[in-house]
Amino acid sequence: MDLCENFELQTTLVPLLLLFLCPILALAQRSAAEIGGSAPRTHLYYIAAEEVLWNYAPHGRNLAGVPHPETEEAGGAAGASGGTSTYLKAIYREYTDATFLTPKQRDPRWEHLGILGPLIRAEVGDTIKVVFRNKTKLMCSMHPHGLEYGKDSEGALYLDGVEGSAKKGSFVPPGGTYTYIWQVPERSGPGHGDGSSVLWMYHGHFMEGKDINSGLIGPILINARGSSKPDGTPIDVDREFITAFAVFDESNSWYFEANLSRQKKPPMTIRRGDPVARLPFLIYTINGLIEGNLPALTMKKGERVRWYMFASSNDDDVHTPHWHGETAISNHMRTDTIQLTPMGMATADMVADNPGTWLFHCHNNDHFEGGMVALFKVLP
Repeated sequence: MDLCENFELQTTLVPLLLLFLCPILALAQRSAAEIGGSAPRTHLYYIAAEEVLWNYAPHGRNLAGVPHPETEEAGGAAGASGGTSTYLKAIYREYTDATFLTPKQRDPRWEHLGILGPLIRAEVGDTIKVVFRNKTKLMCSMHPHGLEYGKDSEGALYLDGVEGSAKKGSFVPPGGTYTYIWQVPERSGPGHGDGSSVLWMYHGHFMEGKDINSGLIGPILINARGSSKPDGTPIDVDREFITAFAVFDESNSWYFEANLSRQKKPPMTIRRGDPVARLPFLIYTINGLIEGNLPALTMKKGERVRWYMFASSNDDDVHTPHWHGETAISNHMRTDTIQLTPMGMATADMVADNPGTWLFHCHNNDHFEGGMVALFKVLP
């Protein structure tokens, strides 16, 4: 074959090869994009710790209409203060920028978060950057569960042999500002057998018990790589709810004495080992709200609903969240009741199929009678 014949053959074969190869290459590129997801992102949050007057029952008492003993006997907000449900507390609040002058409006989908701090969410491979401002009179910090961080972004004070600038994030003084940087590696995302997203949390860890009982706690949601819609929600979920089953021990809050003074109560000292003395100061909440004050968690029949649930850190925080009228799948098991231990986290997927207004509550009798009750609605 001479040079001219070889050239003619090549010019004939190349278009044919391209005709067959181009669709294959395009399919391979699309598959790689689906597997790898979008390019890693940095999610920037401006979050402050600040003091507020928090009302555990802003719309009234026993809105769920559940018969129960008097809360003075079972604990709860009335027992804690002879009828008062408002307390001085510290919470995490999101702002629009580094001036910390304009609070960011909470998305209506997340109004039910109540006392919880702003939702932090990301995807595997991303970075989370939190500019934190301490607007309280306390030493404050932010410590995340499940994420990857260096010592300078751990947000916890203890004897780890690290000193100086690497420990600044473990206690931010009043008026101080600090930037936390948290990475989201594969081990922070869903594991084998999980769904497309998992729940973590963040909380104060200067003096963890007092910090959390004062109100410094919030949620983190992490999606699997490449599984997020543009708004950050998982692609296989229509609606999400986050519920924290938290027993707030007001006797172990930084503001215990201040609240007694506000309520014109005489000063007193509570020994941590005296459960009887603590009992009147335990408030049984879902997202910091009692007795049906949590905004009704509303979904439509047929929607794919993902529930994220976690517990707080007190010894009373052993919970069994229970749905009336519906079932869900958690840990590959069909159930209508979840088990939560202190600082435990769980996820459950539900396809709502039974229209109506239903009870959602902790099945621990003391907690149920104390007001750890909410309602959810399934629309036709």
